[in-house]
Amino acid sequence: MVTAAQPFAHPLSVRHLGPNWYATVMGTAVVATAGASLPPHVPGLRGVLVGVWAISLVLLLVLLAGRAAHWNRHRDQARAHLLDPATAPFYGCLAMALLAVGGGALTVGRDLIGLRAAVALDAVLFTAGTVTGLAAAVAVPYLMAVRHRVEPGQATPVWLLPLVAPMVSAAVGPLLVPHLPPGQAQETLLLVCFALFGLSLLATLVMLPLVFARSLTGGPLPLALAPTLFLVLGPLGQSTTAVGAFADVAPGVVPEPYGKGFDALAVLYGVPVMGFALLWFCLAAAHVVRARRHGMRFSMTWWSFTFPVGTCVTGAEALARHTGLMAYAGPAVVLYGVLVAAWATAVAGTARGLLRGELLAGPGPVPAAPRPMRARTTSGAVR
Repeated sequence: MVTAAQPFAHPLSVRHLGPNWYATVMGTAVVATAGASLPPHVPGLRGVLVGVWAISLVLLLVLLAGRAAHWNRHRDQARAHLLDPATAPFYGCLAMALLAVGGGALTVGRDLIGLRAAVALDAVLFTAGTVTGLAAAVAVPYLMAVRHRVEPGQATPVWLLPLVAPMVSAAVGPLLVPHLPPGQAQETLLLVCFALFGLSLLATLVMLPLVFARSLTGGPLPLALAPTLFLVLGPLGQSTTAVGAFADVAPGVVPEPYGKGFDALAVLYGVPVMGFALLWFCLAAAHVVRARRHGMRFSMTWWSFTFPVGTCVTGAEALARHTGLMAYAGPAVVLYGVLVAAWATAVAGTARGLLRGELLAGPGPVPAAPRPMRARTTSGAVR
């Protein structure tokens, strides 16, 4: 008889604390940073956002400690994660968690810790996140090529995670430009961020057709993976955010006509990309509704509803700034409402799963293979 998965006796065991848990940091930090640039001014909102950012910082520190303990005590499991094609891409989440909290330090965290500390914290986290993101963008595809055994039919949006990390660096890096000495330092950082934008964009353009083709020809994803379709929104919204950030800081940093070129890029690139993001949002939502009707239950993949949607909020906010159109300011507010609802749902589900000891439990026994069915022909013969 097949028994259900048995959770660990201790609900805080770190043996199965995978890199996917950094999504909780990303999803929390983006609630703070996306809310900071909303077009309408809501009294008291700023203080709430500062509190949410502080929570993301605490979560980051806790998870860094937990993952360090994981590598120290359960090195066999850590290596197994790296060699698992379904888990290895989540190492990109570490980089994005560092970058999201660092960017939030300058966006809202400075109200709590002061500008000087915010700049220092962002500089440290930006550097660490960028180095980690570049390492993941190289190491994970390399492992997939030489150690993992994957086929095109196994492609999922999770494969995009290590490739999106440099795009997050590109989006948050410009926040540091005004705090550097004018001249070479500012221009160098801006162009480094632009290079990271190109690196991530081209890598995503190579990988995205595999994901799109799999969704059209391979049938629906397994129910638990349906929320990961929202991960495709990450590179779309984050790249739109990035070009908007370039345009914000380029004047006076790069010589003309490049400054005006960045301003044009923010609109000429952002408008069509956000159009495709809207298309994908509707497609992914339809798949999730279908999965929910077929019995999809809460899992950590539900955090896919947070950070990617948050990047679309910041992308729409960037377009609203550079076009002056309410056509983008309005959707930014609506998407932020979706983000907050998704974050609250993910937080509640995660807390419930931790209290029950389910989310950090080991995998259950492998179910026995179903016995082959034999068909009976109209003549009564078995075949």
